[in-house]
Amino acid sequence: MTGHSAPVLPPDDPFYTAVPGIDALAPGTVVRSRPVEVALFGVIRQRITAWQLLYRTCDLDGTPEVAVTTVLLPWGRSDRPRPLVSFQCAIDAVAPQCFPSYALRRGAWTIGSIAPLELPIIAMALEQGWAVSIPDHEGSGGRFGAAREPGYRALDGIRAALDFAPAALDPSTAVALWGYSGGGLATAWAAELAAEYAPELNIVGAAAGSPVGDPAAAFVRLNGGWFAGFPAAFVAGLRHAYPELGAVLDRHVDNRYRGLLGEAEVRSTFALLLLFIRRDIARHLRGGMGELLAEPALRRILADIEPGTRAPSAPLLVVQGVNDEVIAVADIDAHVRRYEQAGATVRYLRVRRGSHLPLEFLIVPAILDWITDRFAGRPAPTGTCTVSSVARSPRALRTHLAFVRLVARMVAGLPIVGKESPDGVRAAHEVEPPRSVSGAAVAAESRQVAKYQ
Repeated sequence: MTGHSAPVLPPDDPFYTAVPGIDALAPGTVVRSRPVEVALFGVIRQRITAWQLLYRTCDLDGTPEVAVTTVLLPWGRSDRPRPLVSFQCAIDAVAPQCFPSYALRRGAWTIGSIAPLELPIIAMALEQGWAVSIPDHEGSGGRFGAAREPGYRALDGIRAALDFAPAALDPSTAVALWGYSGGGLATAWAAELAAEYAPELNIVGAAAGSPVGDPAAAFVRLNGGWFAGFPAAFVAGLRHAYPELGAVLDRHVDNRYRGLLGEAEVRSTFALLLLFIRRDIARHLRGGMGELLAEPALRRILADIEPGTRAPSAPLLVVQGVNDEVIAVADIDAHVRRYEQAGATVRYLRVRRGSHLPLEFLIVPAILDWITDRFAGRPAPTGTCTVSSVARSPRALRTHLAFVRLVARMVAGLPIVGKESPDGVRAAHEVEPPRSVSGAAVAAESRQVAKYQ
């Protein structure tokens, strides 16, 4: 395939095929690699140095498999040491055209996928002089919502990037995790599993925006509403990761909805949201929702996919919109409390202004600066605070203006060149001074907000 031809979808691309004896390889071992061209919405070639790595990893049960990560460096070669960010995209779909390894490439059909929308955010990380690893954290089967394996794939993608000589990284490289929404959930899994699964990695922090918190509660809450496509995609992905779910669906769900789940497996994120708008699964059940949720197999699955049972060893930044229309703030409040009770170091930022998708962009300055501080070895803040906005401070406004200028350069196809400084970091700033609240006040406010959700 030439650099100017359209990439084929992952199921049809031999690059994604595992080699025999994959179980004999160490996790994170690079099986094959290739240089690729990254493009804005598949059309405008980006002057970013990029490779894709196929590497050995495992699924939720520890069964060996392969996955792909896209490794990016700022344009131009530099031997100066640089940190690495593992950016988990909000894939939020089962269809292979939504996998970052496809959707970020030049010539890819990107309509309806989220990863291309996140490319400018990734480019902001590159502008700091950082390397970036972007794993297909759902795996080759698009197993959206499965427990643990997004973390395994992200951590093994980091191992692969550090061991890939052209990236000029090394085992001691400082690593940060970053993701939002479905990518935030994958980031949480990676943070939780890192100490046990990949203790040799120098992970200095994890920033998770709107990381779902309670997938089972989100399924019930979103069902029948404007975002009912997310629960449908969740079920479509889970039935691949948990084969016993298929029998549960056969007993409870009619043929019409099971057929729609099949369509969800081939539709992009925004296309499946349109398909399932206001669709209530209860209309397709032979019994009620309570009878479905009482199934022992389903209860085991829902318990398995809830994050927050392990304390990440690295500091965490969790950011959540108080009035988020997709992810309930009460679910993230509970998620953070589980981490704190387990002994994790957590800074929890609750933001009053900003709906779900815009908030991912509004919080970029805060996350960039938090990661910068972790790379610089500064002490990590803790505690919960609620702010009215993360976009109004002078420093945040300057960062947002820099973001707009960056997007303009990307549209023009100009090089994305990282800042080179002796310590590999830039100065941090404070967001709008927060209003501190007690744990009881947070819980009370969550109950008050829940009345209007």
